[in-house]
Amino acid sequence: MYGHTSGLIMGEANRRRKLGIPPREKTEDIKIPQLDKIAIQQKIRSTLYKNPIIPFLFYLAVLMILIGGLFYFFKSFNIE
Repeated sequence: MYGHTSGLIMGEANRRRKLGIPPREKTEDIKIPQLDKIAIQQKIRSTLYKNPIIPFLFYLAVLMILIGGLFYFFKSFNIE
């Protein structure tokens, strides 16, 4: 049963050859840009040294989100 299916399943290269179409052109590989981790760390550190309030603002925002989530939780379940 499975021996006859190999003739039915035809790859693209065989199909193009039987139809008389030239082989498909190979596409160029996409080159992924490499990240320079050291340069990124230096940029972040220089930004934090110039603006030392940024970490405090970040922690304040996280704290506000957590308090808001607790408030929403207690309000939605009517926990008093």
